[in-house]
Amino acid sequence: MSVGRFIRTPKGLLLVILTLLIAIASAYEGWRVLAKGLGGAILCAAALDGLILRWRRSRWEFPDGAILSAMLVAMVLSAQQPWHYTAITAGVAILSKYVFRSRAANVFNPAAFALVVTFYAFDTGQSWWGALPAAPAFAQLAVLVTGVFIADRVNKMPLVLAFLGVYYALFTATAFLGSPAGVTEVFRTPDAQAALFFAVFILTDPPTSPVRYRDQIVCGALVAVVSYAVFVWVGAAYYLLAGVLVGNVWEAWRRVSRRTGVTFPAGLAEFLRELSPWRRPTLTPTRS
Repeated sequence: MSVGRFIRTPKGLLLVILTLLIAIASAYEGWRVLAKGLGGAILCAAALDGLILRWRRSRWEFPDGAILSAMLVAMVLSAQQPWHYTAITAGVAILSKYVFRSRAANVFNPAAFALVVTFYAFDTGQSWWGALPAAPAFAQLAVLVTGVFIADRVNKMPLVLAFLGVYYALFTATAFLGSPAGVTEVFRTPDAQAALFFAVFILTDPPTSPVRYRDQIVCGALVAVVSYAVFVWVGAAYYLLAGVLVGNVWEAWRRVSRRTGVTFPAGLAEFLRELSPWRRPTLTPTRS
């Protein structure tokens, strides 16, 4: 595939968009601060995925999905922590694509899964610098404009709107009816920017999110409820990522149930068989 054709694909467009956001962020975060973690993540993920693809398909392929996952990992993690934490997290993201698979694609969003795992392994910090929280308001518009563009390009706008609508409705209701002091931070920097970045760039990952609009709305609402619950009752920094992982499991279960006709709990064994490690996909994912 030519470079021009690749850039017009969802993966190519996302690669350009994330590169643009990284360039903007570097003006406020400092390029030298970002370079080690970002570079280490990309090199680790690309090398690992490249070798796995060579082994599985007997040919060399450009690991574009691995690079995108690595960029997302780096853009969420704090740039001030040791660079090898970011590189290891990117490596975990790549491995998760092959260990947890259904017949169609990987079950979990690779970046989200790895960020939660390494949070417990290394107590990693998350600054979501890729969402441009340190940039002025006019620069932050880049996340909104490019995010809406890519969400529309992969046909996931109902998913984004359902998530953001339910998410902010729950926190707004809590602010009015419960304890405002406990939830006000989600409306402030950097949590507000993180929620937008999450919704348009992580939640919309095509292999792990629904296709039909009705399913997107249900999934978006589910992710919002779980994210809210984790924030309020657990207080974990990865509350958004926990939400999308639950949404990923729901989507994987829905696909198995729709294809086989099994229901819970009788179909649980069938679902677990679907998650056979290193399963060869029958469909080519659009982005992962």
